[in-house]
Amino acid sequence: MDVPEEVVSIYRESLPVLLVALGGGLFSGLILEELLASVGRFPGLLVMVPVFLATRGNVYGALGGRISSGLHQGLIEPRFRWDARIVNAVVASFINGIGVSVVIAVLSWGALTLLGRPAAHPLEFLGIMLIAGTLTSAVLIVGLLTLLFVGYTRGYDPDNLVGPIVTTLGDVFGMAFLLIAVGVIEVVA
Repeated sequence: MDVPEEVVSIYRESLPVLLVALGGGLFSGLILEELLASVGRFPGLLVMVPVFLATRGNVYGALGGRISSGLHQGLIEPRFRWDARIVNAVVASFINGIGVSVVIAVLSWGALTLLGRPAAHPLEFLGIMLIAGTLTSAVLIVGLLTLLFVGYTRGYDPDNLVGPIVTTLGDVFGMAFLLIAVGVIEVVA
């Protein structure tokens, strides 16, 4: 395949996914509008949002990269079945996703307190991050694997799919689950 053909191929595979990602980003913004109403109840809540969304991309982008490499190398088959490589990658990503959620809660509260800014109780931050982190991790793992496997079996290069899939799923479900987590903590607290 020469350079112009490869550029067209990448563009053809990436454009639809990027358009879906654009819609997902807009939807996430609408959810953020709803989340703003909770800032009065949980001061400092917005400090956690960009960090939370960025770390979803970092943790699950790495998972997507591992799966994509395994598909390219023929080490992973594009279907759900017991495979030690997939299980190990998924478990590590899940633990990282939950662990970083805890770190986000603690560091956000600590930074706000250190700067003398209002902050919700650290256990409220922790509860919000654990609920949102756990739910988002589950959806990202299943969604990422499903979309990569389906895309690969249909002839798409998984490397062209990982970034937009992780970003879109992370933003949409991350914001939705943050909103749900805030609602749960409001009821419990």
